[in-house]
Amino acid sequence: MKLKGERVASDLLKELALILLTEVKDEDLKNVTITYATVTNDLSSAKVYFTTLDDEKREKVIKDMNNAAPYFRSELASRLNIRHIPELRFVYDKSIEYGSRIESIIDEINSK
Repeated sequence: MKLKGERVASDLLKELALILLTEVKDEDLKNVTITYATVTNDLSSAKVYFTTLDDEKREKVIKDMNNAAPYFRSELASRLNIRHIPELRFVYDKSIEYGSRIESIIDEINSK
């Protein structure tokens, strides 16, 4: 059985992905993929992890995502059936880069 925080995090993931796909006008933000979310036990705040396809604009996208947090919260308020929408903080997810780096190291070792 999922805990309430896990359920809310799962719902946040789905709805934020949908908002980015259908509502957001900024082309840089359309290239964002939401990868993971954590919500505090009291549901007051959430960390939303994401990646972007455009590495050159990464810093701009991080800033833009956090600047758009109030917009995302208002959209989530109309879509989710919970009393209080958590404060959103967007964090760039480095795990995919890390995995690619490890994979290239393994490939290099195997080719020797």
